[in-house]
Amino acid sequence: MADETLNGYRQSIDNIDAALVFLLAERFKTTQAVGRYKATAGLPPADPGREESQIARLRGLAKQADLDPDFSEKFLRFIIDEVIRHHERVRDAG
Repeated sequence: MADETLNGYRQSIDNIDAALVFLLAERFKTTQAVGRYKATAGLPPADPGREESQIARLRGLAKQADLDPDFSEKFLRFIIDEVIRHHERVRDAG
């Protein structure tokens, strides 16, 4: 009792989810390199000014894409918090 329309949508969702995972992995590889650089350069793990400008930029992109800006901000804040935790671990390990 396969619904071909539903299966097609689900396949598309699966492909998008896979792309998101790979994009997040690439993003975290880069932010981990940033964390190592910050630790060796004596820079703080967090950069509130950069974070706020990124959130503002993402909210604008979300509006252009017809995506809820509040959702996009929550999503980015979750990622930023995880990145800062990584940066703190690198700093504390050094």
